[in-house]
Amino acid sequence: MKHVFVAGATGYLGRHICSQYKRQGWQVTALVRNAEHAQGLCADHIVEAQATWPEALEGLMAGMDLVVSSLGITRQTDGVGYWDVDYQANANLLAEALRAGVPRFAYIHVLHADRMSSVPMVAAKSAFVRKLQAAPIHTTVIAPTGYFSDMVEFLDMARKGRIWLFGDGSQRINPIHGADLAEAVHDAIAANATWCNIGGPETFTQTELAHLAFATLNRPARITYLPDWLRRAAIWIVPKIAPRSIAGPVHFFLTASGMNMVGDPHGTRHLADAFRTCTDRSP
Repeated sequence: MKHVFVAGATGYLGRHICSQYKRQGWQVTALVRNAEHAQGLCADHIVEAQATWPEALEGLMAGMDLVVSSLGITRQTDGVGYWDVDYQANANLLAEALRAGVPRFAYIHVLHADRMSSVPMVAAKSAFVRKLQAAPIHTTVIAPTGYFSDMVEFLDMARKGRIWLFGDGSQRINPIHGADLAEAVHDAIAANATWCNIGGPETFTQTELAHLAFATLNRPARITYLPDWLRRAAIWIVPKIAPRSIAGPVHFFLTASGMNMVGDPHGTRHLADAFRTCTDRSP
């Protein structure tokens, strides 16, 4: 039986990766920062450790055939930033994988990272990818578009009565469900791919996403289009005035929303079904 070590296991994608590898007959070891958050995690072994502390990882990867890391943070809190986690914690994982002789390391990156070098979160991820690709280990880098869970922001705006878009709403994205992405990750690694840009089966413009959100709620579509120069101005202003816990994710969102985020289509799950599930669970 093969053994996989999953970092970032309690995140949206990490949970799906654990489940996917269990279904494929692998023994799964999940690295978690807090075991209390690991309820329902599909793993054979749950290891509680801080990946930002290299000494905490010693010996954890002995006998592993693969490391898959979706480790990263969206908001910088508790004095921990992107360079502490998205770069250094992953670098610590890589160093331990090399020490343990793990043959392959897979990492979940961001689509079009080369066009978002000014975004701190993406810059930290990209620096780790360069380190990973230079290491003496087989590597697979997965660059997804956006998750279904990210698209819930459209539903949240629709519930408030209006969706605000920058520009003319024509930018496109093919978001992907976490389970479909986990399957694509497994298949890419199994095929020894070095890099994969991955999206879901359906491509939407931002305007189409807005209409889908309102239709899911059975409400008339109310969409306001803001001039794109406001988005570009906000990219410059927000990091200067907002706390970093807010500035980081907003900077990424504003940058990504100004480009097409379309990867190679994978999966079978539909965003409309995910939206309906979200509304069914609402009080």
